[in-house]
Amino acid sequence: MRPGLSLAAMLLLAGTIGTVAIGAARDDAVNPAAARWRAAGDAALAAKKPAEAIDAFEAALAVDPKDSAAFVGIARAYDAQKLPGRAIKYYREALALQPNDLDALEGQGEALVVRGATTRARVNLDRIKTLCKAECPAAKRLETALAAPPPAAPPTPIASAQATKPTVGNN
Repeated sequence: MRPGLSLAAMLLLAGTIGTVAIGAARDDAVNPAAARWRAAGDAALAAKKPAEAIDAFEAALAVDPKDSAAFVGIARAYDAQKLPGRAIKYYREALALQPNDLDALEGQGEALVVRGATTRARVNLDRIKTLCKAECPAAKRLETALAAPPPAAPPTPIASAQATKPTVGNN
């Protein structure tokens, strides 16, 4: 025993060191609670309930804020709601955590295509091809999205309501 340290202090120190070591090892580990929430989010997406999916994926992020798969899940839910701008934001969050995530690169690329940002989508395609080295389904799907005709523009809203005098028979 080292002079000046009591048995209780040594046990406390050993427990602290053990906790730090366990915490360091768990940074890359999958959190079981986050995984359950992600599974619930995936099930909601499969059931075509994107709002419920977003809630589940956000719960996964509350448990594990570094869960890049939960960010991808939220992005996919926004894609399902036809909100590519929001989807792009969440794909970007996933890529900040995992820059080589093929699902996030592909999803973001497809959302960029929907927004008309094909040049940025091609950057994602090039990145995917660099990561895959060989034929890759993610690259094929993004190439297909880039080759498709651009989505139809939504109808232009009426700028103002103008009253017109109706024309009636014999006036």
